[in-house]
Amino acid sequence: MIARAETERTVVMMCGVAGSGKTTHARAREEQGYVRLSIDEAIWARYGRDGAEFDPQVYEQYQADAEEELRQELMRLMRAGRRVVLDYSFWQRATRERYKSLIESYGYRWELVYLKADPETLRRRLAVRNELGGPNGVTVSESVLEKYLAGFEEPHGEGEHTIVQGAR
Repeated sequence: MIARAETERTVVMMCGVAGSGKTTHARAREEQGYVRLSIDEAIWARYGRDGAEFDPQVYEQYQADAEEELRQELMRLMRAGRRVVLDYSFWQRATRERYKSLIESYGYRWELVYLKADPETLRRRLAVRNELGGPNGVTVSESVLEKYLAGFEEPHGEGEHTIVQGAR
């Protein structure tokens, strides 16, 4: 059994392609007392628009700025002893490793939760989500989804906990 003090010093890293259920899972952790940090929500709070409405290069810069802002907030929260869930895609192994090192440097443990979904499940979910709008309704076109799928580095042997998201 894991000691309570150890579970209090935890950062959950959500990992998966757009539409895999990261925000839903992260919100469930939030209900358990975790502080949720979301790049999509940070961009929306700053610019009030769907990321798909920006030029891709501009949006990439906005994402980088939001990630840095949230990384600073993550460090502040760890210094304060708070549990955190990172509602990011963590699509690159190098980024996952960089965050794991940062988390460990604060004496925290990390939990990598990989939400794996087949392309058809993602397409179905994104078709619904694309109609919603708001900070968690970032529109993902078919071409962008294909780009995400092609560039996603699936975690293997990284200490991940994989949750397979099936057809619903």
